[in-house]
Amino acid sequence: MTTANASEIVESYRAALGKGDFAAARKLMQDDMTFQGPIDTFNTADQYLEASKRLASIIQRIDLKKVFVDGDDVCVLYDMVTNTAAGTAFIAEWYQVKDGKIAALRAVFDARPFAALFGR
Repeated sequence: MTTANASEIVESYRAALGKGDFAAARKLMQDDMTFQGPIDTFNTADQYLEASKRLASIIQRIDLKKVFVDGDDVCVLYDMVTNTAAGTAFIAEWYQVKDGKIAALRAVFDARPFAALFGR
């Protein structure tokens, strides 16, 4: 896989999520995709997408800051602006692409403002 392909896969995935097209996003994820974040951990793409659907209702917009690509690794930095008291969160996401699909995603952000929203 070339750097451009990994970047294009992640870009297409993020664009699909941004439009609420979860079916298109799912096609870009391996079945056993893992997600690790400060609030939840998932071991399948379907588990992760179910959580993403719930999260979508609080997102006003995503302000992309920077994308870094190193082979099959893509790092995306952005501000997630919400319609909640939690406000805006700066998020770093590390995608690992294998065989043309997202195999792993790790998100890092300060989850403290969001803990109450998700009953944590």
